Amino acid sequence: MAKKVKTILKLNLQAGAATPAPPVGTALGPHGINIMDFVSKYNEATQDKRGQVIPAEVTIYEDRTFTFVTKLPPVSELIKQKIKIKKGSGNTPKEMVGELSNNQAREVAEMKLPDLNTTNLDQAIKTVKGTARSMGIKVKS
Repeated sequence: MAKKVKTILKLNLQAGAATPAPPVGTALGPHGINIMDFVSKYNEATQDKRGQVIPAEVTIYEDRTFTFVTKLPPVSELIKQKIKIKKGSGNTPKEMVGELSNNQAREVAEMKLPDLNTTNLDQAIKTVKGTARSMGIKVKS
């Protein structure tokens, strides 16, 4: 018999370095989940991706057990890795912090396509370019 799902949470955590402190503790605690159990399993699953932000989709069941699936890093993280910057602009329209080429946008879109809400590569590229612009990154046409 299938377990009854209580809730599904999405958490963006540092790979291999999650701790029981917020946001993990505050997200999982109210649902009665063993937080240290989640933290150790997540860190073990993401050990090889240290230094990246790896989202986890946590399914919590009514019997207080859980399962989780790791996703690819957010588009903004992939863009920062691709153009080798630490962070986006704090003053987006006026201050540009980097430049993203069409090829780089395509590479990020192809990588992230399974997690996006589209199967069309052109739409995925537009999503990547929009994210880049909102981060203060100039997008080459």
